Amino acid sequence: MNGPPQGPGQDPGGGLGTTPPTLTDGNLLADYRAAFRIAQLPMALVGRSGQILAANPALGLLLGVAPADLAGRRADALTGLGLDGRTRGSYHAVLRGRSDRMRCTRRLKHADGHTLWAEVTVLPTGQEGAGPGESAALLTVHDISEQRDLQEQLRHIQMHDPVTRLPNRALFFERLTSALTDSATGRIGLCYLDLDGFKAINDTLGHRVGDQLLGAAAQRLTHCASGAGGHLVARLGGDEFAVLVEGATGTEQLTCLAEKMLTALQRPFDLAGQRLAVSASIGVVERESAGTTATGLMQAADTTLYWAKEDGKARWTLFDPERNASRVTRQSLTSTLRRAVDRGEFRLEYQPIVGLADDIVRGAEALVRWQHPEFGRLGPDKFIGLAEENGAIVPLGRWVLNEACRQARRWQLNQPGPPLFVSVNVAVRQVWDSDLVSDVATALDASGLPSGLLQLELTESAVMGSAGRPLQALQALSDMGVRIAIDDFGTGYSNLAYLSRLPVRALKLDGTFVRGFRTARHLNPADETIVTSLVQLAHKLGLTVTAECVEGPAQAERLRRIGCDTGQGWHYARPMPADHLAELLSASRG
Repeated sequence: MNGPPQGPGQDPGGGLGTTPPTLTDGNLLADYRAAFRIAQLPMALVGRSGQILAANPALGLLLGVAPADLAGRRADALTGLGLDGRTRGSYHAVLRGRSDRMRCTRRLKHADGHTLWAEVTVLPTGQEGAGPGESAALLTVHDISEQRDLQEQLRHIQMHDPVTRLPNRALFFERLTSALTDSATGRIGLCYLDLDGFKAINDTLGHRVGDQLLGAAAQRLTHCASGAGGHLVARLGGDEFAVLVEGATGTEQLTCLAEKMLTALQRPFDLAGQRLAVSASIGVVERESAGTTATGLMQAADTTLYWAKEDGKARWTLFDPERNASRVTRQSLTSTLRRAVDRGEFRLEYQPIVGLADDIVRGAEALVRWQHPEFGRLGPDKFIGLAEENGAIVPLGRWVLNEACRQARRWQLNQPGPPLFVSVNVAVRQVWDSDLVSDVATALDASGLPSGLLQLELTESAVMGSAGRPLQALQALSDMGVRIAIDDFGTGYSNLAYLSRLPVRALKLDGTFVRGFRTARHLNPADETIVTSLVQLAHKLGLTVTAECVEGPAQAERLRRIGCDTGQGWHYARPMPADHLAELLSASRG
């Protein structure tokens, strides 16, 4: 059966074995050239050497150059494909037939000077043996300027605050991250501020006025920053702003900028027919870029802003590494307090309480120390306040109570002579947040210590106005035989009326009274009069009195003459481990 004539390379079996047409086919080549000329997509044929062999009218129109004038020019220079090594390598791989595609976005220049964004694609033509004058690749250029402009508009909206029109948090951190890796001076600076009194204005006058105030403040900050070198001003949220100094020259530059902004913001704002006054608190940080992270810089700035607020507001505060180290240490201690009790990191030392009339040791106050694995030995002034804040004082106080009772029982069993009482400090939260009566009973039972050899010390502020549960607990402890003492007496409320209704057995005079008459030369008659009166009053109420901070024989002698019962301080001994106190007792009691 006769069929239509077969074209070159056509398989009579239905086309399954066809070979692709080539540009050497005359009619097909003419069709390709016609399509090339009339195509709306800008195109060029590029030779193996990288020169343009032919460009279509669409490409000439896009660039404002006659197509014939584009022939012979280097395609990579025309389209920016040679600007960076990676793109250049991909481009030449296509020309040499080692890659089947490359695509990139480039900014091209029109002959009249304006620029446009284009997506440039290079594809091999399949003529692997292309020689001089034969195309190795097809270059296409797609104008994406409108799409790019729309993206830029959307990005601007996404990266700017609608109220103040300043860069927002996202753009600020983008610029900050970039500045940390590319600073002209190798240093970076940041002023982090918020408006003092803004919340009150926002709450009383409404969000509309609040937004107007934010906008006006932003304008003043921008003016200050532009006059100081064009630094980035951003609104991070609420009434918080940040000024980024990308190439800082030192702390003086930052503090001068902060002072300038403070002055600008302290001028009244005339808004909505009203004159509004605000101020600002500013945290200032300036440091080397190397080794600094965006998170670390912001943490330092936030801390410094907090200091400015804490120091009285309406001021700038410069970051202080030593002050920050103290804050970090405080946070570290707070976070590890509870685990430290479980890990057994605490130790007790004991300071003797001595009879002033005969210099015999009558008892000892248990003082807790923290043997911290990182910070070493810490006294109670470093962590007791923190423990009271976060509630760790309850398990810590329970441990101290049990350990002190066990030690006092050992002294009772092993030392001759009258048994020593042990005095343990009790915090307010131990009374409120735990069953103190049960804790004491458990400690006494477990140790075997008689209740009369345990003294609990509470501050005036802890027992002043006690009612309900605290008073019931104190009364129950007293009924058990436990001694209740008021610590630091004379520095709290100093309301003597409560002494008559609380089950108190002893007063411990604060050391500030005792220090006033260390020597005859420095005798303070008022202090001696006060101490004398307090001792006499206590005795009339059936209370014993212990003087704290006895540092020398002159003080001890005066306190003895006044009638004070016992003394405690460096004149007798510093706090010491339990075994050292046992040795002291053995030597004194012979």
